[in-house]
Amino acid sequence: MPFDVQDLSGTFSVGDIAIALSLSFVLSAMIGWVYRFTHRNVSYSQSYVQTLVVLGMLIALIMLVVGSNIARAFALVGALSVVRFRNAIKETRDVGFIFLVMGVGMAAGTRFYTLAIVAAVAISLVILLMYRFNWFASSVQRQVVKVQVPPDGNYTEHVQDVLIAHTSEFELVSIESIRGGALNELMYTVRLKKGHEPGQLIAALGERTGGQRVTVLTGYDQTDL
Repeated sequence: MPFDVQDLSGTFSVGDIAIALSLSFVLSAMIGWVYRFTHRNVSYSQSYVQTLVVLGMLIALIMLVVGSNIARAFALVGALSVVRFRNAIKETRDVGFIFLVMGVGMAAGTRFYTLAIVAAVAISLVILLMYRFNWFASSVQRQVVKVQVPPDGNYTEHVQDVLIAHTSEFELVSIESIRGGALNELMYTVRLKKGHEPGQLIAALGERTGGQRVTVLTGYDQTDL
């Protein structure tokens, strides 16, 4: 029995369009929900999540147009090469979600519907598992300490004496001259000793710096004096 091979280059029906766009929308929206649910920081952007959904549908549309036509693929690459995006990606995980919706959109647009569904669901479950069980989290909690001191005197040594007493380790990150040279701002990364609170460190530093500003930045909040 001879095989009936049909060339699908550039051929698609209205049903193909409806299925590809609908599926890419549903799966991209699901991925956007996963992104919102697992987002931890304050840099959440509704616009970014909406862009993920639109991007998934656009990729599906592009794949429908290209099909298996090599000439169209190269023409599309040339057309898109003139596009420039200047918005910086705030987190590395955001790049992963962009590639995820692109992959799902490509699978839906090339009519690999089962692959698109299975891949989107499986990868989303992996993301939810990593979020739920807090995989790869670092057990070491560090703080950032900013201290303003006069440029003259031994204030830097006094600050380091306080850090030795209240922290298990510290490192000087930067020294910056501020207020026209009237003050120096010292920035340290520190790890507080067990039983020591940021407020205690601030009080001790305030006594040694002549009442100048002291700031301790922790993982989720900021303590200031």
